Parts: sequence; structure tokens; C-alpha cells
Amino acid sequence: MILYRTKDSQSGDEWVVEREGRVHSVDASLDDLLANGDLQAKLDAALRGPTLLGIDENKLLAPVGSQEVWAAGVTYYRSREARMEESKEAGGGSFYDRVYMAERPELFYKAQAHKVVGPGGAVAIRDDARWSVPEPELVLVIDARGKIVGCTVGNDMSSRDIEGENPLYLPQAKIYDGSCAIGPGILVSGKPLPVETRITLSITRGGAEQFGGETTLQQMKRRPEELVAWLCRHQTFKTGCFLFTGTGIVPPESFRLERGDTIRIGIDGIGALVNPVG
Repeated sequence: MILYRTKDSQSGDEWVVEREGRVHSVDASLDDLLANGDLQAKLDAALRGPTLLGIDENKLLAPVGSQEVWAAGVTYYRSREARMEESKEAGGGSFYDRVYMAERPELFYKAQAHKVVGPGGAVAIRDDARWSVPEPELVLVIDARGKIVGCTVGNDMSSRDIEGENPLYLPQAKIYDGSCAIGPGILVSGKPLPVETRITLSITRGGAEQFGGETTLQQMKRRPEELVAWLCRHQTFKTGCFLFTGTGIVPPESFRLERGDTIRIGIDGIGALVNPVG
């Protein structure tokens, strides 16, 4: 089943759940669903309720409540290579090689909930960046107990030249208005996605594809449960949280994202997240 957040003319937003083509209203917010540990029970109850007409894709919002958004880096071999490439002139490439091989993963804060862009919303590139790229990622949805209860599609926008200049500039390269997109909905499942699950990226400009690529979850070095265990060390998330799991698709050094481009990120079994670059 997939949980969506949609625009509502009366309350501002509404949560609905879709299973096998049938849509039902959910009488709870995501904060409530993740805080109380009864997400599955409440969704099962919703599925026994009246059926709605359907989902208007033009009314979809980012499927978040008040959750913090975190991210993991250098979890794929390709991301390790890319980080080393972008920082080679600054002599910082070895940092990322060591992170890739270390027991402790790279984890960093990505966004406050109100800064998350939803389906169709414009993501941004920094005015002071010369080299920006999207990073397509599987995003884990974690409840207040630290349990993975679902997953969705995410775009971790990055300013590669800023990060490559100095590893300490990572927050400025990663955290800014319009740097995080999540959607279209949350796949709620009691089991993890198969390792064969594909993640795809397509970037178009003027209707023509400028870059495309794909990877699978099998290319991840670290297991999702491992990343969550590290994230939840000495931290509590009263209404749950989101965790980006890293990217295995990185455009070449010659590619530069431009305003007006369209980014499409798809994950098998979840759907596609499409955002223009503003």
C-alpha cells in the first residue's frame, strides 16, 4: 500500500492510502502514525472504510509531517568515486575512500520538514555554485521506535564544487532552500525492497534528455538497517524521521544542472518523483 498527502480545500491537506487501485481516507497525520507505533493498524482500519474517487496527481504534496530529514553518504561505490573526483584538487579525496571503508557511515542533517519540496515543486541550485547535480535516492521512513516502516523516492540536491572545495563545506553544499525533494508517496510494507529494485534518473532540457542512468539496491555497500541503527544512536525522533540512503547514480564531471531542467527519479514499486529546476 502507498500513503499519500494531498491538498484538501477545507483542512489544507489530507492523508490517503491506496491499495490495488482503491483509495481510502486516513483519519490521522503522519506524525500520529509514526509516533505511536500503530501505523499498520491505522492503515488497515482506513482500508476498511469508504472508497474515495481517486488521487489527483496535481494535488500531491510532499509526504512529510514534522519529521527531520537526514541523509547518508558514500554508501555506493559510484558515490565514493564521485566524491573523490570532486575533491581531488583540494586534496580531500582520501577522506571519502576512508568513509566508504569505515565501520561508521557518513550521516548528515538534510532538511527541516517545511523545506521539503513535493512532486511537481521546483528544486533549486545555489546562486554561488558552479556545479550542481541531483542525487536520486531511496528514502527510508522510520517511526519513533527506530523501526523502518516504509520508503519513498528522494532527490538530494548537491553543489559539488562547494563540497569539493573543502569537506567542511558539506552543510552549505547540501542544505539550502529547495535542496530536498520527496515523493510521490510512502510505500508501506512489512518487508524490505528486493535488492534487484531499480533506481532510475532522467534529466531533460528543452524536452531532450541530457543525462540518464540507473542502478539497483544491490549496489549499496551498507544495509538500510545498519544506517538506521547508526542514526538512532543517542538520538530520539518523537514523530519519526526520514533517511536518504545515498546515491549510486552520479552525472559525469562535464554535466551541469541548469534552471529549467526537469528531473525524474523513479524507484520500482514506489513510483516517480518529477521536479523542475527553478
